[in-house]
Amino acid sequence: MADDGKAQSQPLLDLAGGEVRRAADGWHAVLRIGSADHRVWSKDPPVLGASYAAELPFDFDFDARAYAARRLWRAMNGRAPGPPFYRLSKQRRERLSAAIRALDAHGAGGTYRVIAEALFGKKRIPDRAWKTHDLRNRTIRLVQGGLALMRGGYRKLLRPGRKDE
Repeated sequence: MADDGKAQSQPLLDLAGGEVRRAADGWHAVLRIGSADHRVWSKDPPVLGASYAAELPFDFDFDARAYAARRLWRAMNGRAPGPPFYRLSKQRRERLSAAIRALDAHGAGGTYRVIAEALFGKKRIPDRAWKTHDLRNRTIRLVQGGLALMRGGYRKLLRPGRKDE
């Protein structure tokens, strides 16, 4: 607040340092402030030096939008933006990486045994009893998980899981 009791307007930023492009639904900008990228959308072309306000619809993504708007505001005011809204755990990232590697190998014609050897090491794969071994089942699940991601399941990675799903 300024001394006169009115809120100070904040210019968006120098858009010359960011990537701005026009799309069918409006204008998209990627602004790099410090070490974080901030994505901004506008119906109208951006104007340097203009003041902007965030408009947040009360929809399913409201939490994520409000968090992103707060991070942008903090960065614009020289403060640390804070952690991303949703961060995958190390275990989840490793599993997704293994699923994508398994999917690539499967798409290249690799058998489950060959995929398992590449993912888990040849020493861990038994010469006998492969059909009932845990790593065979795990490899099959990784390939199936990779296929699900390829068929659109990757979108679920963009937002945290809902409690009612």
